Amino acid sequence: MTRKQTYSRWARSKFRQWLLEGSQKPTEGFYQQEKVRHQTHPWWRVMCLTGVDYFSSLGYQPSIAAVAAGVLSPIATLVLVLLTLFGALPMYRRVAGESPHGDGSISMLERLLEGWTGKFVVLMLLGFVATGFVITITLSAADASAHVIQNPLWPKALDLPIPITLLLIGLLGAVFLKGFKEAIGIAVVLVVVYIGLSLVVVVTGFIQVAQNPGVIGDWAQLLRGSYPSISQMLITTLLVFPSLALGLSGFETGVVVMPLVKGDPQDNPEHPQGRIRNSRKLLSGAALIMSVMLLTSAVVTTLLIPPEAFKEGGSANGRALAYMAHKYLGNIFGTAYDLSTITILWFAGASAMAGLLNIVPRYLPRYGMAPDWARATRPLVLIYTAICLVVTLVFKASVDAQAAAYATGVLVLMGSAAVAVTLSALHKRQTPAAFWFGLVSLVFLYTLVVNVSEHPSGLQIASLFILGVVVISVVSRVFRSTELRVERIELDSEAQEILDNLAQGEIRLIANHRQTGNAFEYNAKAEAVRTRTHMPPKDPVAFLEVTVPDASDFSGVLKVRGVEVGEHRILRMQSPSVPNAIAAILLYIRDKTGKLPHIYFEWGDTSPIQAALQFVILGEGDVPTMTHEVLRQAEPKEGRRPIVHVGG
Repeated sequence: MTRKQTYSRWARSKFRQWLLEGSQKPTEGFYQQEKVRHQTHPWWRVMCLTGVDYFSSLGYQPSIAAVAAGVLSPIATLVLVLLTLFGALPMYRRVAGESPHGDGSISMLERLLEGWTGKFVVLMLLGFVATGFVITITLSAADASAHVIQNPLWPKALDLPIPITLLLIGLLGAVFLKGFKEAIGIAVVLVVVYIGLSLVVVVTGFIQVAQNPGVIGDWAQLLRGSYPSISQMLITTLLVFPSLALGLSGFETGVVVMPLVKGDPQDNPEHPQGRIRNSRKLLSGAALIMSVMLLTSAVVTTLLIPPEAFKEGGSANGRALAYMAHKYLGNIFGTAYDLSTITILWFAGASAMAGLLNIVPRYLPRYGMAPDWARATRPLVLIYTAICLVVTLVFKASVDAQAAAYATGVLVLMGSAAVAVTLSALHKRQTPAAFWFGLVSLVFLYTLVVNVSEHPSGLQIASLFILGVVVISVVSRVFRSTELRVERIELDSEAQEILDNLAQGEIRLIANHRQTGNAFEYNAKAEAVRTRTHMPPKDPVAFLEVTVPDASDFSGVLKVRGVEVGEHRILRMQSPSVPNAIAAILLYIRDKTGKLPHIYFEWGDTSPIQAALQFVILGEGDVPTMTHEVLRQAEPKEGRRPIVHVGG
């Protein structure tokens, strides 16, 4: 081998090691795998990571409210704040308690549905997750580039929204290739600076109102003239509410990144109370900060900015607080505020990227619907970044073109969370809570229906993401179907005793599909196998039986029970797939005893195509052939491979 070839192999090895750093690695042969552990951080730091998206909406939410509600903007925003504090916040505090491992509200629905139906629902919701989170990255970067171009100091010759957006997305991906720690550090700085500067602008606005109290009277008079009765105000507020609903985004990300939140040292891994408590602090802190900022900014921008400035092409359109910063605090402060807005809008995609990196590996690899390397962070960062670059090119970095898809993804996730919490309360017979969360579910359903009816393109785009997730998942499931699919193997005392007795000589096992489970069945099976194969007539044997409780699962702990029926000894287990479980127990026996076990089958009567479909969907099918294939892939050395016998 030449020096160049040696260096090339070394470089590929080092790159692969760097790329897959943090992925799961086998810890006991083929079977047991350790769970990925994230470095944890104080809740307020993680709040900044999830809050870059939530808080950055201050850059455009006051303008959206002004355009949608006009003079009613403060009242409509108050309704939004009330729904945030008394609807979304209690809802997601409950999600945090019932799903503390970063699965989000999707896992609550998953537990209520069984089999392939549950998996399909999860895949659909993951499609909406992908829609909301990917579009968050691309839309935020596009909005940041728009703020760059709109700044009066930016050279007109460099009005290049698409290249600027692509650059910002690439920089975001580079941050996450470095790690979560660096992303959280950047988020903390950006959030502190942005909220601080926004607070200065809002306080300045109230000072201006105090110095010119006539603006309050003018607003009140205009309000009474436009809406003579309270009922008209409420009806109009209800009609415009869907346009303001994006101010609720950020909650789902807050529960998805819970594994990053530091809990208590004595936390129970199954139900970490410290992590749950601190995550609820995260959710409450973000909701309170945002509620105060949204309401106060809506008041000052409505009172101080002329309505025509909010129209398309107006100087306050999409940047109400930035308009006030330039007008009342000068261009130097205004430019500083613009820079702060640009950076937090750029990094708003960080919360979405963090959400994707946490939630997708918790479902697809576990379903066998993504490669095992999908548990590692860096390959996913590269894939998500590439997808975001393509989406940006497709939509030509247009904020308006992506807004409908963003709203659809966010509203579906929040609506499904509301339904999950409602069903959970009903299951626990908490009637008042179920009634309240049921009302919240109706609000989100109404908002979603209005949004989709007005902007059907959002659902169309989301459907493409769902289709992509489903197709990739199915293809991956097919390719991964011949893996061992066993996390670890546990034998009870009776099974261990059976194995110890067999290990005194050659280890011979007969695969059996249990029918009656009586001694006559095992006598007939043993006689048929000895007649149709070359099994020595006097050697002791045990039967191996696998039942499939849920073939839609991909892997799990293989618990082996020992049973005696008359003079026959049986090893019984449950698994999502019969061939994979048989292969796994054979390798386990080989490793524990140092002997190659023999397994005996009889051919079935199913056609090859039907058997293949049964194997993928039902976990059964052509068991002898598939068992041999699983063994062949798991153990490449033929001399160390358990021996498969099949009789006609």
